[in-house]
Amino acid sequence: MDASIFSTPKTDCHCHLFDPASFPYAPGVFYEPAGGEIATAACFTEVMDAYGVPHALLVGPNSGYGTDNRCMLDAIRRGQGRFKGIAVVENDASRAQLEDLRAQGVVGIAFNMALLGLAHYADADALWERLAALGMCVQVQVEGNQMAQLAPRLLGCGAQLLVDHHGRPDVSQGLASPGFQALLAMAPGGRCAVKLSGYDKFSREALPYADAQPFTAALLAAFGPANCLWGSDWPHVRATRRLDYGTLLKVFERSVPLEADRRGILMDTPARLFGFGKQD
Repeated sequence: MDASIFSTPKTDCHCHLFDPASFPYAPGVFYEPAGGEIATAACFTEVMDAYGVPHALLVGPNSGYGTDNRCMLDAIRRGQGRFKGIAVVENDASRAQLEDLRAQGVVGIAFNMALLGLAHYADADALWERLAALGMCVQVQVEGNQMAQLAPRLLGCGAQLLVDHHGRPDVSQGLASPGFQALLAMAPGGRCAVKLSGYDKFSREALPYADAQPFTAALLAAFGPANCLWGSDWPHVRATRRLDYGTLLKVFERSVPLEADRRGILMDTPARLFGFGKQD
């Protein structure tokens, strides 16, 4: 009998921290999370313990902090191996800046095309090459058909690639949409991994997000568990509907029916890509 998703050890590969009391928000940021969106490292650690999550990949948010990574870096330092990070930097970040972040537990840099547009990253290719040389990841969040234009640039940079939230497809266009087909075409070679996450950002239906399931299945078939990851997107900033950690885990469990595949996605692939467990 398959183990319950709640008893299976797992790695959350997309989550954010917001602690404005200790780390005030940067001036002029896109959005300032408040109320139930406040998400301290101490609070998230309790969530992780409740759901059997030994490790998490913290993602620096454009909301709240922009290129200020101090909140995330503090959590990594205090976490004693429990956390790794994806930081946000300016497009002209130097090799020395990247090396400093890597020494503090950062494994890659996030690029949010869905929020800022492709033009904002028109000059990012040199940064991607620096990340490749340092063995760091290029993580991108796209939406709709943006990947159709972006994929050739990404594949040419040589870095390990991470794609957020199923690539945020336009479900009205179906699996044949240019953006989603471009994402599927990035699977050969094994240098790109995709996060099976972010239903609130592209599904048009309520739980269990039935319209998202064909996209999950297609990504799993193309990339395999060795290049798929799971993320909660906790604490669900600017969510359009109620989201809970446990129900999102159940969506993942139903979407990935084989226990061996779930184990690969939840533990083996994050350990290989990000080094979780090596210094625990």
